[in-house]
Amino acid sequence: MGWNSMETLVKIQERKNEKKIVNDGLTSAEKVKAHTEYTEENKRVNRDIGDDKQNYVEDLEATAGESEREEIIRQLSDMTRKLAGKYSKSERLVKNKEGESVTGIQEQRNMWIEHFEELLNRPAPLNPLDTK
Repeated sequence: MGWNSMETLVKIQERKNEKKIVNDGLTSAEKVKAHTEYTEENKRVNRDIGDDKQNYVEDLEATAGESEREEIIRQLSDMTRKLAGKYSKSERLVKNKEGESVTGIQEQRNMWIEHFEELLNRPAPLNPLDTK
């Protein structure tokens, strides 16, 4: 939920505190009062979350409109994907020394480890460059 404002995040925390009060061992009269307060707080928070999401979408649409006017195709397509809810960055393929694609996160990590060990553990050059 990257679209929530700081005020909404504070209200969400207040709502959690209200819920905790409702769930604590209170007398029945106190519990009814606490539940009523929680219900009101919950309505306000949900309304604020909806407003924040609407503002976020409007900002994305405005940015997409600016990109369209400025003909920034990549930014426009990124905004369109975000608005459509189909935004994910694809993983780059990792290939081994034979050129075969390596699947699996652990196998890919092992390939990177092997690559950098080979790269960084080279012997010192016989004729170092004179940097003076």
